[in-house]
Amino acid sequence: MLSLTVTPRFAETDALGHINNTVLPVWFEQGRHSIFSAVHPSMSIDDWPLILAKMSVDFVAQIFFGEEVVIRTGIEKIGNSSMVVKHEAWQRDQLVARGDAIMVYFDYQTNQSATIPPEIRERLAPIMINA
Repeated sequence: MLSLTVTPRFAETDALGHINNTVLPVWFEQGRHSIFSAVHPSMSIDDWPLILAKMSVDFVAQIFFGEEVVIRTGIEKIGNSSMVVKHEAWQRDQLVARGDAIMVYFDYQTNQSATIPPEIRERLAPIMINA
């Protein structure tokens, strides 16, 4: 899995002093950056080929300000036009959150999903979980 270390900001805390639940989807998106680069190396938004179809987050334990969080990201499955991305958040060597994102390869000209080309599948292969 890919790994990214995040330093929680004070502004990301809630009234109880924990990291707010709205922050994890943002951190998980940041963890998908390498997937974005593999799918679309130019990273140009003019011809961006991905959409987020679904996302879920399971909160396993409290996440605290003042200690780094490691975001782990990998691709569990690649289908014809979509992929399932798995995320984990770790703090103090403990799993604190996990989630899924379903990303769809999308053609904005036809406004439909499209088949993921073989060359993109090759670039995604190193990011596959249990590859």
